[in-house]
Amino acid sequence: MSKSMKRVRLALEAAGLDPEIRETALARTAEDAAAAIGCGLDQIVKSIIFHGQVSDRAILFLTAGGNRVRDADAAALAGEPLGKADAALVRAQTGFAIGGVAPVGHLSPIRAFLDLRLRDFSTVWAAAGTPHHVFAIAPDDLIRIAQAQVANFVS
Repeated sequence: MSKSMKRVRLALEAAGLDPEIRETALARTAEDAAAAIGCGLDQIVKSIIFHGQVSDRAILFLTAGGNRVRDADAAALAGEPLGKADAALVRAQTGFAIGGVAPVGHLSPIRAFLDLRLRDFSTVWAAAGTPHHVFAIAPDDLIRIAQAQVANFVS
């Protein structure tokens, strides 16, 4: 088990969950993950990382698989201009590589926002720290563990 996936498992267990981590052929995109798992596209949690231009911190936006972040709304929620997070920033602040960023188990605390659409499902699936692994979670558990603010920031 990779160090990244182990951090995700430990974070979920510390929150009182018994995680079901599933290996997929490749789940770098929401479409790939949905096809591999056999669920709807919007049941896939995309972890979108932006770079806070004032705080110099990574900021996490958790979106339903078919949705896109509206940059202006995300910046308003974050309270600062946002830029693209490069691979080095993502790796340094989350401990994950792009394509496998989990919503939990980060190396450093991270501000997180969650797309309202994810609350429409009893179970959603998120990256488990690698591009080849996902885990199932109830949206309310995800909100609690990720300490995410639920908001409308997508189209």
